[in-house]
Amino acid sequence: MKIIPTTIPDVFIIEPTIFGDERGFFLESFNQRAFEKQTGVHLPFVQDNHSRSAKNVLRGLHYQIRQPQGKLVRVTVGEVFDVCVDLRQSSPTFGQSVSVLLSAQNHRQLWIPPGFAHGFLVVSDNAEFLYKTTDYYAPEFERSLLWNDTALAIDWPLSAAPILSAKDQAGLPLSQAECFP
Repeated sequence: MKIIPTTIPDVFIIEPTIFGDERGFFLESFNQRAFEKQTGVHLPFVQDNHSRSAKNVLRGLHYQIRQPQGKLVRVTVGEVFDVCVDLRQSSPTFGQSVSVLLSAQNHRQLWIPPGFAHGFLVVSDNAEFLYKTTDYYAPEFERSLLWNDTALAIDWPLSAAPILSAKDQAGLPLSQAECFP
């Protein structure tokens, strides 16, 4: 596994080692020992989630103000433009984002620590998105950050108007959002 740093030190891209030949490929998608050794992150993963979305679906930017979730995310079908935003007010990177293309072809994963909002835009015909979380889903604590808030300056690669849930349409701009200390 290879760890690739991003512009926010606590967020990183993981490239697994892939063993392939004419029959196909094999990769170890997660190994707790290797993950902890190479990242220094010692948090338990307690829940796995799997979603399927059509092209131009934009999910996010979601976070839980209590029971914040760290997320290890990847794509097994298709391709997404994945984004996380630092909502830790004490952080020197507060309000900044990291974005990366995750796909079934590049096998990349993104580690998003607790204290971040997260979302993605499907750029292929459809995509299947998997993520491990460090805390359980708690709908009463879920919040949505406005995906197109100009203060965030996220350059979403939109080919058409995004398909949004009502929750995501009602997201709050960073200036009004509940954030972490």
